[in-house]
Amino acid sequence: MTISTRGAGQAPAVLVLEDGRSFRGRAYGAVGETFGEAVFNTGMTGYQETLTDPSYHRQVVVMTAPHVGNTGVNDEDDESKKIWVAGYVVRDPARVPSNWRARRTLDDELSAQGVVGISGIDTRALTRHLRERGAMRVGIFSGEALADEATLLARVQQAPQMKGADLSAEVATEETYVVPAIGEKRFTVAAIDLGIKGMTPHRMAERGIEVHVMPASATAEELYAVDPDGVFLSNGPGDPSTVDLTVIKAALARKTPLFGICFGNQILGRALGFGTYKLKYGHRGINQPVQDRTTGKVEITAHNHGFAVDAPLDKVSDTPYGRAEVSHVCLNDNVVEGLRLLDQPAFSVQYHPEAAAGPHDAAYLFDRFVELMEGQRA
Repeated sequence: MTISTRGAGQAPAVLVLEDGRSFRGRAYGAVGETFGEAVFNTGMTGYQETLTDPSYHRQVVVMTAPHVGNTGVNDEDDESKKIWVAGYVVRDPARVPSNWRARRTLDDELSAQGVVGISGIDTRALTRHLRERGAMRVGIFSGEALADEATLLARVQQAPQMKGADLSAEVATEETYVVPAIGEKRFTVAAIDLGIKGMTPHRMAERGIEVHVMPASATAEELYAVDPDGVFLSNGPGDPSTVDLTVIKAALARKTPLFGICFGNQILGRALGFGTYKLKYGHRGINQPVQDRTTGKVEITAHNHGFAVDAPLDKVSDTPYGRAEVSHVCLNDNVVEGLRLLDQPAFSVQYHPEAAAGPHDAAYLFDRFVELMEGQRA
């Protein structure tokens, strides 16, 4: 990504997809150029949490909601230390934010953090195109970065693909830090940071858990040096096939209670012997219907994933760590949305139970993790 100037909402801009389709609009945020994978998010709210979710690293996010920026940007809702999206695409940005917590406009925040965006394009047409053709590489160009579209297309087609991308270390903490339990400490959890959101350890802390958030490169020795009652595998960006599984397998071998979400679900699936594959256009938004097959309950959930686990939906599978089954399934397309082991305390889901931003239907999963640790201790 290169940035030439700041601001300039009226500067011409163009979005170029790797298959040659282009959309012309106006600069939004920083002026310059950026490259990434074009994906769309169907959430009507929560754009600040989306922008600061490390799972969006190297992705250009298209917002399907037509009006974005209404509530501005505040100092409380960030999920990490910075905006991680590679670029941002909106149809009709708010001219004046209106919210009592707003401290600045979304346009100003994008500009300040060097995030190149585009506005004023037909995001419905772009979303339909991505649904039909699939997520693909894209470039946004404005200001001095503008050139003839043949030249811009060639540059987009030279950009790296998401398949095969190993990105966890680029977004994870470099040093372990501790999120203390709120109230009485009941458990200690070692959380492997693959791109963790700030609300996730907070949800555990609310349940009396002291969370040690560790780098993606943490070893099994470092993990168990904190004497954890449980191990947590976070969300994160990139291709799950690139992740080393040594630490996860060590936790499974010791039968430590284990809970994974999103990217953590995918790497748990790989550790159990299942494959993973890239979805055509992924699930991104806060309105995805998922059925918990252990209870039959349907919950509306927050998603951000472009890869999924390839596991049989309707049979119990034998794994190196005992029997496993698909515990959750997406009701839109039957994608695997959760796994659980039947012979030891380990489970995972493919979505965001911390609900930031999003519905709170899946908050019970943190309680289920607590129950596993209680059972193991007993």
